Amino acid sequence: MTEHETLEQRLHEQGISRRSFLKFCAAMATMMALPPSSATAIAAALSQAKRPSVIWLSFQECTGCTESLTRSHSPTLESMIFDLISLDYHHTLQAASGFAAEQARDEAMKEFHGKYLLLVDGSIPLKDGGVYSTIAGRTNLDMLQEAAAGAAAIVAVGSCAAFGGLPNAQPNPTGAVAVSDIIKDKPIINISGCPPIPAVITAVLAHYLTFGALPALDDLGRPKAFYGETIHDRCYRRPMYEQGKFAKSFDDEGARNGWCLYELGCKGPTTHNACATTKWNGGAGFPIEAGHGCLGCSEPKFWDVGSFYTPLPAPAADVTAFAQAAALAGAAAAVVLSTADRAKQRRAQRSRQKLTVSDLKGE
Repeated sequence: MTEHETLEQRLHEQGISRRSFLKFCAAMATMMALPPSSATAIAAALSQAKRPSVIWLSFQECTGCTESLTRSHSPTLESMIFDLISLDYHHTLQAASGFAAEQARDEAMKEFHGKYLLLVDGSIPLKDGGVYSTIAGRTNLDMLQEAAAGAAAIVAVGSCAAFGGLPNAQPNPTGAVAVSDIIKDKPIINISGCPPIPAVITAVLAHYLTFGALPALDDLGRPKAFYGETIHDRCYRRPMYEQGKFAKSFDDEGARNGWCLYELGCKGPTTHNACATTKWNGGAGFPIEAGHGCLGCSEPKFWDVGSFYTPLPAPAADVTAFAQAAALAGAAAAVVLSTADRAKQRRAQRSRQKLTVSDLKGE
């Protein structure tokens, strides 16, 4: 990476047209819940921005987050994420290995101290000195603390980095913790999910490049644009829930007719993510659309809250009974309003009649 190289120059070298670049900026504005006019501002900012150095550390993880990113649904979007940034260290994707790989990380941290973005996936083991996960003979804790010291900001990619993930599941034999449990003096954004949606990772990086700051976050440090609503809020099966139509098994008539999977353990009502809107695989679908309930993988401790197939605690009243009661209440309210309206009309009519008689007497 050359220090003077702008993103516009880099994209031109890669054969990416201005039209494709503007389409990318418009998509980013939409995904970040910004007004359409923001696409122009994003394009202007990204065109002149220098490619930032990115160091990606992988700790106790399954490589699913990296797999998700490399399987971005749009080839243009996928190429953008690697052309917008200078990925100076990622031991799964980089060509270098051994001493050369670690040297690349050291040089990037020195050259871009205070400017580089640090992306972390995987939890950090603390038990027994952190010996359960090491890289080049160094513990994850040691590498994280060193890299975080010179980072401008940290992105915790996936539920393991954001919340401890599956390694943190009871009884947590390695003492696994999240990035935020260790680093307290740097801005951290959590992109939770097991794995997270690739477009969310892309959008967060684009936002940082455009505005030089992290997007608005919820109380768990996640971008509100993607985690501001539950999957249940936007689920296409929501009307079935409201009507009390629930599949009882994965192969019954209700399941075949697209009924709600609430009673089969779907965690959509308590899970904040953009799966139902952004979706996966080019917008082809998401787990619920494929016929399986949400596991709640973007929420803390989803791995310890019980079976994936145990329904959430039932609402205060039976959904069907509630719907029927609501309908009855609505009908009753309509009757009351109708009766009141007719009484009002009768009073008005009597007043007009009285006025007419008085006028006649006056004459």
